[in-house]
Amino acid sequence: MIVPMRKVFVAGRTSDREAILDRLAELGVIHLVPVDPQKAVPDEVMIRRVEMVRQAIQILSHVKPEGRPPELAPTDAAQEVLDIQRRAAEGRNRLAVLYHQLEQVTSIWGELSLADVAQLAQVGVSVQFFEVPQRLLGEVKGDYLQVAGELPGGRFLVAVVCRDGEPRVPEGAQPIPLPARDAATIRGEAKQTEEILRQDMRRLAELANLVPALQRELAELEEQIAETVAIRGSVTDEELFALQGWVPAEKVPPLEKWLADCPYPVGFQILEPGPEDNPPTLVRPPRWARAIEGLFQMLGTTPGYREYDVSVPFMIALPLFTAILISDGGYGAILFLVPALLYKKIAQSLGAAFTQLLMIVGAVATAWGVVTNSFFGASLPFYEPLITISLAEESRLFMMRLSFTIGAVHLSLAQFWQAIRFWPDPRALAKFGWGIFIWGMYGVVNFFVCKGSFGWETPWPYLLLVGATLAIGFAHPSYNAAKALLFGFASFPLSMLSAFSDVISYVRLMAVGLASSVLGASFNQMAMEIGNIWLAAIVLVLAHGLNLGLCLIAMFAHGVRLNMLEFSNNLGMQWTGYPYRPFARRVLSHGGIP
Repeated sequence: MIVPMRKVFVAGRTSDREAILDRLAELGVIHLVPVDPQKAVPDEVMIRRVEMVRQAIQILSHVKPEGRPPELAPTDAAQEVLDIQRRAAEGRNRLAVLYHQLEQVTSIWGELSLADVAQLAQVGVSVQFFEVPQRLLGEVKGDYLQVAGELPGGRFLVAVVCRDGEPRVPEGAQPIPLPARDAATIRGEAKQTEEILRQDMRRLAELANLVPALQRELAELEEQIAETVAIRGSVTDEELFALQGWVPAEKVPPLEKWLADCPYPVGFQILEPGPEDNPPTLVRPPRWARAIEGLFQMLGTTPGYREYDVSVPFMIALPLFTAILISDGGYGAILFLVPALLYKKIAQSLGAAFTQLLMIVGAVATAWGVVTNSFFGASLPFYEPLITISLAEESRLFMMRLSFTIGAVHLSLAQFWQAIRFWPDPRALAKFGWGIFIWGMYGVVNFFVCKGSFGWETPWPYLLLVGATLAIGFAHPSYNAAKALLFGFASFPLSMLSAFSDVISYVRLMAVGLASSVLGASFNQMAMEIGNIWLAAIVLVLAHGLNLGLCLIAMFAHGVRLNMLEFSNNLGMQWTGYPYRPFARRVLSHGGIP
């Protein structure tokens, strides 16, 4: 559910402002919003510090801690992390340039030493280099000649030594100046650059020990910013100050008691949100569905206060969709067992909720693998699958029908949910009509794609007619029937095409699941054709690992899409909310409201 909010106004003496703000922070339940948004601007310096610490935490989250923690202040450590990152990027770019230069130099000059050429010059031996066509090699004259290498286009690099005078070369020969640096010098700089990079990586591993301290610093900085915004966003004069915010309705009684017992004179008022208000969103899903919050946190999405809590339908649909997309019980077992066995480590990186979501997805995928008798692209010999996933026509048609059926259920539930929300507004009938129309469109899709029947002996035309009538007639209710029908007809064609495309888009469940299953079987066949058992084992591990990676991508590219796009669009979700973040102190001098 989306927790109901109440607007709260608090006023007090300006001389007591700091003490009252401290008390409000200790309460930890009021989401402050500025009375004057133009004044509620935090310091740029503090914002840069927050961003610096946040970036340092993100960088160090991918580094394994090693060695002893450096004795550094958190902000100094964060600055050093960013300096190392910048230096490492410059070093990697410099290495790429050096290796390119080395390739160019060695392709022409090989291991020529510029120091040796300089020493020869000091004793009066001049070495010059020419690019000479093969047919003119015999015309080059000097005290000593040496073909140093072959160049493109049938030309050769020739070194000519003359103790006195200049060498005689044909007109077709071109002098080649010595390179600015030889291969040994370039390798030396590359080695030095690599050593600096290694030292920086070791230093990052030491700094990674400071991640907890950096996280505490980030929390304190965010608290300071919230306090700054609260102070600057309040209305203040010489005598009084006032601020406003939002509090969950369930926290109102203890909040009123807490403020009434405040040792400082405080006035407050608590109101219901008005139509023009935009409260923050606090989503509290059922305990069994809380793992889906990991997905919302990763995507950074928050429903609007007056929208829907989609935790339950997402928690049901996403694991099911992902299981069909994976179509392999072996992959599902890996997705369940790896997070379960390495829970603390993975939860530290991905968050506890998302780690739990992966485990649930893995468990459902394992169950689907049992249903389809598919484990790492192979079937167990001792039982027949309830559902067969293969390239056979019968199997493909069944999976397409199943995908479209799931889609029709998913989409129509979204429309019916909207109808319940709208009731008794006449627009509820339009939403109910679209829910019916989607099932009629399911019959159309089944007819065109799965070769199903479609005629007056089937329910599909009647569902289309009834659904379209309700959708057109009540889309824009008005006492003027002609006006209502005109607007209804105007908006109907695009919505009808959208309904068709939404239903047919669920075919991705069949297509991706079939591709995953076929890839797994193909990898097994490929490994069986390899004579060496160890090489075959390596191929199997790498190939199935690649397939599992593609399945995880499919979870976001297809499973999440069907929920965040198709389902949410049919539900009318805009995802325009902002999260409830109470003004609070994480370390309390005395208790707050539980």
